Amino acid sequence: MIRIFRHYISRIYVVIFLLEMAVFLSAFYLGGLLNHLPEIPASLVPSPGLIFPSLCYMAIMVASTTGMGLYQRAQHGGDAGLLLRVLSSFIMGSVAMGLGFYLLPFLFVGRGVFGYALLVALTLVLITRFVFLRRVDRAELQRRVVVMGAGYNANMIHDFENRTNNPGFKVAGYIQMANETCRILTARTRDPGQPLSALALAEDIEEIVVALDDRRGGLLPVDELLDCKMSGIAVVDLLTFFEREAGLLLIDALYPGWLVFSDGFQYSGLQQIAKRTFDILASVLLLAVAWPVMLLACLAIQLESGWRAPILYRQTRVGRNGVWFQVIKFRSMRTDAEKHGAQWASKNDDRITLVGRFIRKTRIDELPQLFNVFKGDMSFVGPRPERPEFVDRFCETIPYYAERHRVKPGITGWAQLCYPYGSGYQDAIGKLQYDLYYVKNYSLFLDLLIMLQTVEVVLWGKGAR
Repeated sequence: MIRIFRHYISRIYVVIFLLEMAVFLSAFYLGGLLNHLPEIPASLVPSPGLIFPSLCYMAIMVASTTGMGLYQRAQHGGDAGLLLRVLSSFIMGSVAMGLGFYLLPFLFVGRGVFGYALLVALTLVLITRFVFLRRVDRAELQRRVVVMGAGYNANMIHDFENRTNNPGFKVAGYIQMANETCRILTARTRDPGQPLSALALAEDIEEIVVALDDRRGGLLPVDELLDCKMSGIAVVDLLTFFEREAGLLLIDALYPGWLVFSDGFQYSGLQQIAKRTFDILASVLLLAVAWPVMLLACLAIQLESGWRAPILYRQTRVGRNGVWFQVIKFRSMRTDAEKHGAQWASKNDDRITLVGRFIRKTRIDELPQLFNVFKGDMSFVGPRPERPEFVDRFCETIPYYAERHRVKPGITGWAQLCYPYGSGYQDAIGKLQYDLYYVKNYSLFLDLLIMLQTVEVVLWGKGAR
């Protein structure tokens, strides 16, 4: 893993990203060569007229492939799912480039060149995906890790490794310390009496993760860890490990001292100005584009529920610094949906109308929140705003829950991408871990990444309920 603007990215997908950038950048030039066959062009130097169209095509395709989740470590659906994502990204990119040709005629490179460019780019991307990813030795790319500890905390790493597709690490063993209840299979434990530096050398260890259940009582071998650190072996704690590998802050192990001395939580004035400027411009642009869809949604809701039934649904939510505001959405439930009080939506919720089920699945019900973004109550990216009734309860029982309100709530967010739809106490804890990661590591880069990957959520209906 490498860190870009405080956000961790898998090394292997950084390599693939750079390779595919080169493919998209050279696609028009290679398409031009194929278009001239069987004649050989007099010069193999790219035409100056292709430079700007190539840059535009690269930007569009990189946004499209990122939006389809092609640079995430967790790839669901196997080879068929990967192929579908690649094809979908090319369809989206081709449509966007076609619109670019229409709106900016000087970008046009000719139908023959464009057709060959698409063929070349698709072929090379498929080769990159299916050959490179299959032939590369993933074990060689994985970082070899030894975990100091074999109790409850260490078992969280063990479970995470087992349930994660293509993790960026491989645990070579767990070292059980004195007075620690072992929760790891004996076959995976290592002799605690062996010097740590000798074990690291024998197992070719690159990183040591300190995951003791209790560091008190002199159990932590500080001298040995220092020796390994000075020898070039990385030493990290459990919280830093999960922040990097899982993109979350582990609530079960989180303590105030770690938050105080760790990096992050940087909100410069320039970042805030840039974020607010983007929110205003993007909300106005999207409202100008989405108004026909919003009008159709209004008509569908009234046809189903009657002309006197409300179209919009206003609900009090908690915003930045705990300030309440009214969130606006298209009504997707019956008008008497909460006659028994506030409650979460559940799977196959019978309170949801037929039109409501469709607009929820397609996220059309959230389009009116663009007005909340324009007004400044919300941002495009941030933790989802929660209802005061739930917030009060969670702040009393879940540690650090109030910290998610340090930033503006958003239409989409890191938790929405990483965690399935949640409708209970345990789900609130699960989502909070991702929300805290976003609050700690906020950057414009992370916002852009979240917005691009939200395209995948909308297209595939992930998490809708």
